[in-house]
Amino acid sequence: MLMTKQRRPAIRTLRGWAISVLQEAGAIRKCEEHGWMQDRADPHARERAVEIAREESPSGVSPDDAVAEVREVLDSIGDTCPECPP
Repeated sequence: MLMTKQRRPAIRTLRGWAISVLQEAGAIRKCEEHGWMQDRADPHARERAVEIAREESPSGVSPDDAVAEVREVLDSIGDTCPECPP
């Protein structure tokens, strides 16, 4: 049986790629009402995102730079939506 690997959609920026990886790993999610990214605070999902970045970095980007970008994006995202009531 022929097995193919599903390809990620083309992303224009390294930041966009990192956001895509974090969403795929389940480390972040969008606020359903406002669309803001939210950190899910799941350490296992964060580690999966780092592993994906290390193993499947975009062409022309070193694995260390890909991991650094994933961590930078994750550090810039809060765990609450700024528009949702507390």
